[in-house]
Order: sequence, then C-alpha cells, then structure tokens
Amino acid sequence: MLRPTRSIVLATLNAKYIHASLGLRYLLANMDVHGGAGLKAQTQLCEFVIAQRPLQIVEELLAFEPRIIGLGVYIWNVVETTQVVALLKALRPDIKVVLGGPEVSFETEIQDICRLADHVITGWGDVSFPKLCRALLDGPQPLMKVITGEQPALDAIALPYNEYTPEDLAKRLLYVEASRGCPFKCEFCLSSLDKTAWAFDLDAFMAEMEALYQRGARNFKFVDRTFNLKVDCSVRILQFFLDRMKDEEGRTASASDLFIHFEVVPDSLHDKLKALIAQFPAGSLQFEVGIQSFNPEVQQRISRKQDNTKTADNLRWLVTHSKAHVHADLIFGLPGETLDSFAEGFDRLYGLAPHEIQFGILKRLRGTPITRHTSDYAMVYEPQTPYTILQNSNVDFATMQRIKRFARYWDLVVNSGRFSSGLKLLLSGGSAFHHFLNVSDWLWQTTGKTHEFAQEKLVDLLHHYLTETRGMGSAQVQAALLKDYLASGARGRPQCLTALLPGQAPAKAAKHLAQRQARHGAAKGDALKIEA
Repeated sequence: MLRPTRSIVLATLNAKYIHASLGLRYLLANMDVHGGAGLKAQTQLCEFVIAQRPLQIVEELLAFEPRIIGLGVYIWNVVETTQVVALLKALRPDIKVVLGGPEVSFETEIQDICRLADHVITGWGDVSFPKLCRALLDGPQPLMKVITGEQPALDAIALPYNEYTPEDLAKRLLYVEASRGCPFKCEFCLSSLDKTAWAFDLDAFMAEMEALYQRGARNFKFVDRTFNLKVDCSVRILQFFLDRMKDEEGRTASASDLFIHFEVVPDSLHDKLKALIAQFPAGSLQFEVGIQSFNPEVQQRISRKQDNTKTADNLRWLVTHSKAHVHADLIFGLPGETLDSFAEGFDRLYGLAPHEIQFGILKRLRGTPITRHTSDYAMVYEPQTPYTILQNSNVDFATMQRIKRFARYWDLVVNSGRFSSGLKLLLSGGSAFHHFLNVSDWLWQTTGKTHEFAQEKLVDLLHHYLTETRGMGSAQVQAALLKDYLASGARGRPQCLTALLPGQAPAKAAKHLAQRQARHGAAKGDALKIEA
C-alpha cells in the first residue's frame, strides 16, 4: 500500500503492542505549538515492537520518504533501535536521525547509537524537538549534535491525549500523567534527578480524562511517580473514576469495565484516600507500591526515606479493607543488602499478603546516582542492557544467578495466581523466602530452564517436589494441586492428577484468569518506568 509522504516521522519500538508511547504523543501534540504552524501536518507517528525485524521497521519508515526521523530510546529497545539507526544511516545518510528518551539522556559520548545519529536531545523533548525539526527543515542548521532539552512550565506543554486513536482506546493500555518528576532521591531511579514534582493544571487534566472516557477509554495507567503526594489532587482523580462507576441511583457498581493503575508512596495514605479507595469494586483499581527494601541501613545508604511501620500498616489496610489489587516491589542487589537481610524484608512483605510481589534485580540505569557506590561495594553490572547487577561485595555471582532464577520462578508459580492452594504447602512454616529459594534451586537442577513451562508440567514438578523432597503425603498434595488446576480452567491432564480429573475442565475460569493476569501484567510492564 502506497503511504503518504511526511517530512518528519516520530517512532519508537515498544516492548509489546499493548503499550502506547506517551512520549511520542507529547511530541506530536506540541509540533505546531513549539515548532510553528503546519509542522504537525508534516509529522507521522509510527510505533513498532521490539520483536519486529529491524529491516522491516526501516522499510516502513523509509516508505514515508521523510527528511527527519525521531526515535524514542529506552532501556528495553536500545539494542534493536541501534540496529535500526545503523541501517537508516547506511541506506539514507541524508535523512536526519534525532534521538531522545531516558536511555540517551546520559553518557551519550560512549553509546554507539548516539555516535550514529545526527542529533541527540537529552531530557525533556516537548519543546526542543519541534524547534530542532523547524531548524532542520528551514534553517539555520543547528551547530550542536547533543542538545539539552528545554524544560518549560507545564502549562506551556500541549497535552497529548487527543493523539490516542480509536484503536488505541479499544485495544491498548493508555498512559496518562497528572504530574511529572519526584521529590524523593532514591539513587537507583532516574527520577531522583528531578529534585521535585510538578503538577499539571488539574482542571485541564481532568477535562482530558473526561474526553478520553467519553471516547471509550477504560484502561488508564498513571505514570506519576508519587500519585498520592498531594492528597486533594488524588482525591479529585479517584472521585472522577468512582463517579463513572455509579448507577443512576448513585450506587457504586459491584463490577466495572474501568481499570486504573497508580504508583503510590507507601508510607503515606491519607484517610480521605482510604475512604474513596474502599468504595472501588474488585478488578478496577491497582496500586503499585514501591517497597524496594525494608532494611533501614540500606534505605539510608541509597537516600530513600521510608517509614517502614507506616508502610506496613498501609499495605495491611489496602489488602484487608479494599478490593484493590496490590502489587508490591522489592529490589535485590542494593549496596549493603545481604541475602539474609533481604530474606528478612521479603518475609515481612510476604506476611502482609500483597497480591503480587514483583521481585526486581538492581539495574544501573544511565545517569542514576547509584554509581557512587560502585567502588565501595564492588558493584559489577552487565555492560549491556538491561545493566543488571552481577555481583557485589555482599552477594557473589553464583548467588545472584540463583536469585534471578528465583524471580522468574516466583512469577511462574506465585504471581501467576495459579497455585494458591499449593503455595500453602510450598511456603508453610518458617521463612517463605528460603522455602521458595529451595524450590527455585530444585526446579533449576531438575529442568535446567526458567521459561517455556506448560502449566501441566509445573503441576507435575510441584507434586514431585512436595512429595519426594519435602516428604508430604501424596493425597494432601494432590488435593491442593487439583483444586488449583480446576480453578484455573486448564484443559490438559497432568500425570499426577490424571486419575482425579473429570472429563473436561471448564474454560470460563481459564479465560477470566488469563484476562486478569494479562491486565495486571500489562500495567506493571517489566518493572520498567515509562518516561515521557
């Protein structure tokens, strides 16, 4: 199909199709505002996924016959995007390639992708990219290759939400933000460089949310780092969504097609917020609660301020007094954290019963202050993306590998939600962390893999582990695993349950479970933050 020509193409490679780039839509919305009238009409937005072949992506980009190609570069797509840029410059060296995004906002001098490109905008691009495009098209030509992004007042930035298409609204998770930045200084996070948080005009933002809702949007992921920082703003936003779940008599529905995701400060949950949160029906609200570590010494070392008692109280309240899905984050590999101290924090979090524990491994994101600990704690990171910690003075390489496998198996067995009864046997008595570390070690020694496990295979493996390694009675183990398997709606026949299974398991439960896990998984991504 013949494509229309465009002078400018804005593109990025998303991790999955369900993700829709908020950053590109900000740039598109601001082309005329900061680049001059008519620039937006010359601009085409294109999104790809990292699974696509670079040659295919380049072919689609060149079909627009552009003069400028702007690419959003992130930790999850830098390898593939580098290949795309190399092909573009080999085939069409006359096209100006402009890079932006968190991955190229720091250490530009050592990155191959920055060497290949014509220009790199570091930091905010809402104003600087349109201005650069105007200069590249009409002159005078810019002298600098690396351009520090201009940070305007938020009311000078056109909001991007009208750039979401009907297909986006129907099929994808929509990213929105009521604020940018973060006032906290956690050294593993790029937001620690912001020094403060800036709020968009709330009236204007709520008008955009209403417009999205009226167009049919039902999935909203707020990327604000600190959604509950300003209580009055948070209350208004929660009330907005709650109002849209009420019937004609003003009663909140028991179920809703709305799904809203927020990242919250764990030790601050005002009573005004609790009163609203408690009213949301099940399946409509998800909170990502960044715990990261319960170790006070580690928290202080990485400049993280967190009241652990209040954090635990708030988590306990969310789990017991609301229907929100609670997703809590921990990071392994922080400087000074030992295996034993992490296990203690893990067990404390597990005891609070969040619906998911996202077990992340420390990454050295470009530009983050975590690097100041490299020498003192012998921190060794992978040199290539995703720059994961390999070892440090407290955790050797072999142990770090064990923990990476733990994280993968934890997702398969626990966060999948498919083994609630089996978990009571797996993790009962003593330390949940050490129990599951033993499971993880056994799974690796037995199978030699961490991916591509059919559910039936997992059932048989867990049965074997519980009966042969833990010495539990087969009848007790079979009863728990049978209950889990039937609840999942799976249709296979694990060997250990063959004699107990009915002719065919119902499909409805499986579909419901798959949809729920896909929704939660899409909201959390790969524990990566979407940078606008």
